[in-house]
Amino acid sequence: MAVVSSGGPLAARRRLGASLRMLRDRHGLTAEEVGGHLDCHLSKVSRLELGKRACTKRDFEALMDLYDVPAAEQEQLRQLMIRGRQRVAPWWHAYSDVISVSYAEFLTYEAEAARCLEYQPVLIPGQLQTEGYARAITAPGFAPLGPDQVDSLVEVRMRRQERLREDAPMHFEAVITEAALRLQVGGVDVMRTQLRRLREASALPNVSLRVIPFTAGESGASPGAFTLFGMGNESQADVALIESVEGTNLRDDALTMRRLNRLFRNLANAALGGAATLELVESIEKELM
Repeated sequence: MAVVSSGGPLAARRRLGASLRMLRDRHGLTAEEVGGHLDCHLSKVSRLELGKRACTKRDFEALMDLYDVPAAEQEQLRQLMIRGRQRVAPWWHAYSDVISVSYAEFLTYEAEAARCLEYQPVLIPGQLQTEGYARAITAPGFAPLGPDQVDSLVEVRMRRQERLREDAPMHFEAVITEAALRLQVGGVDVMRTQLRRLREASALPNVSLRVIPFTAGESGASPGAFTLFGMGNESQADVALIESVEGTNLRDDALTMRRLNRLFRNLANAALGGAATLELVESIEKELM
């Protein structure tokens, strides 16, 4: 069983969990049977296998004994267990007074993802927003935000964009609609600067921007925004965060992921190519001159 480099704690827990699930399947055991061996409820086994719970040293040793894992493979898995148990406060901990639980979960996955696929029907993706654009869309909401809270949330959004320029940057693929380009968020000056930013960001080798034109019709129509994160080297994303007015909903079940991976590819196929996308962005920017 090959184990890739551990990455951050979340990625390490997910990789360890996937390996534990493979070992359980290999031995033909149910989660209930493994829970009995660990003297715990099957929900704990499920959370371990999904990477939603750090594995204790005691449970790790018990599982390695149950699955009769060879010493060399054990050591690889042990490194994932150790990495998954590390408790280092993330940079956004300093903004905990304005960050919701669901947003913190989103940031955790974004910080460790190898790649991100995002679809936005109306707005520019956060990774590509200017400060002015981010500030304009942050203030509106269910509850009024004070100036300091808006400042903090805008700072978080700007800090997130560092993932695109790190030594090992996240690959970012965005599909948006023409409506996102034409909705004048923040006014003409803010929007003109935002469109220029899109063209600049598209020059990064790890960034891909595609626009679905109005002429695409129903083939490019999907009302809800969503983000897919790939935590490893797999070709398909394995975690989805679906946006709604109530917050962000995490999904990682196999059926949902198959559907959303397929939906994203269908939307991308309805979009213009890279060069045509930049031409459309530039033409709309000129309309604002």
